[in-house]
Amino acid sequence: MHPDSPAPPPRRTTSVGAEIVAHLERLISGGGLAPGARLPSERELALTLGVSRTSVREAMHELEVKNLVVRRPGRGTVVAEPGARAGDLYDRVSAAERTLRDVAELRETIEPKFAELAASRITDATLLALETVLAKTGSPLSQADSIALDIEFHMLIAQASQNRLLIAVGTLASEWTTSTRALSHADPRARQLSHEGHQRIYLAVRDRDPDAARVAMLRHLAEVADLTREHHPCF
Repeated sequence: MHPDSPAPPPRRTTSVGAEIVAHLERLISGGGLAPGARLPSERELALTLGVSRTSVREAMHELEVKNLVVRRPGRGTVVAEPGARAGDLYDRVSAAERTLRDVAELRETIEPKFAELAASRITDATLLALETVLAKTGSPLSQADSIALDIEFHMLIAQASQNRLLIAVGTLASEWTTSTRALSHADPRARQLSHEGHQRIYLAVRDRDPDAARVAMLRHLAEVADLTREHHPCF
């Protein structure tokens, strides 16, 4: 680990319900569970995970409150669809408008707010999910794996804001950042800097400090922009 990087997150004591939420939240944010996917029944999940149905029921309630799943009588529980209006917006934005600069400015506008709100609203389950991501990015990774975990980290922060409209826009921003992320994860040094930035954001959010979380996100995005310029001078 880089000598100037923050100390690794301490181990947390979490409830069974929080661990279930963290597991499912990571699957949703990482794309392992696609929008519209149907989850197993509470009974099936309890048997598969080796926990009580009460713990599963509590976990489903938290995921529903976060608007990550929809529970419908007779249809079971499914992963929530992204906002339709956000999809219309994506369709109307031309390829020419999705430049590195435009995407960077969009992220600088919305992601500090995500971090600020997350510091006030994050649950133990999401903190646990973030810790799992950080544990993985602390080790050497390929560019593709680093990008996938980067997207997962930022989507978890967005989901922690518990603002459905902002999350919909954040989902679009994530789809538009493939080129930017490829440049900012181009080499091991860049991937390490990304990991250190995520640790600072995590620590501020864990400490429930909205101002520090916003500043940490701004610093991280500035570092991403610098890395992008190194590999794409026209940016």
